[in-house]
Amino acid sequence: MAVSTTDKWQRLRVRHHHRHPPVANVNQLHAESMTLGQRASDAFASAVGSWTFIIVQSIILAFWITLNAIAWIEHWDPYPFILLNLALSFQAAYAAPIIMMSQNRQALKDRLAAEEDYRINSKAEEELEAVMKHLETQDDLMLSILQRLEEQHREMLSRMQHEGSPPAQS
Repeated sequence: MAVSTTDKWQRLRVRHHHRHPPVANVNQLHAESMTLGQRASDAFASAVGSWTFIIVQSIILAFWITLNAIAWIEHWDPYPFILLNLALSFQAAYAAPIIMMSQNRQALKDRLAAEEDYRINSKAEEELEAVMKHLETQDDLMLSILQRLEEQHREMLSRMQHEGSPPAQS
């Protein structure tokens, strides 16, 4: 007994199932898990790493040096500006570890983003394989239908030739 095309289609039909978790927003997940101290250090690192900070600090340093060099008022930090040097060292001593903590968190966030990218790429590959399998199945079914149509066409031509030819004389 020949298998019908419909039966073959039912047997070969591809049903796609998502076997993966939904895509996660790494930035949102990371932001939700941050403590108050971590948010504060990120804000501090963002402020210290800005042009606004550099310009304001440069203006303050120029003002400090100018006031102490010109001596319009009493020298509270004469040249070589030891108090200024101490203040800048103090600022650097506290800013560096806070900035490094922020950078470590950013590195962790980047690592999480890379893992999520890998997971998404793996999922896309799986989806693409399912689509390709589905297309191959459709190609096989179309070839099967084409073969059946060709057989039917040959049968019809054969019948038409037998019906149209004169009966054999004996």
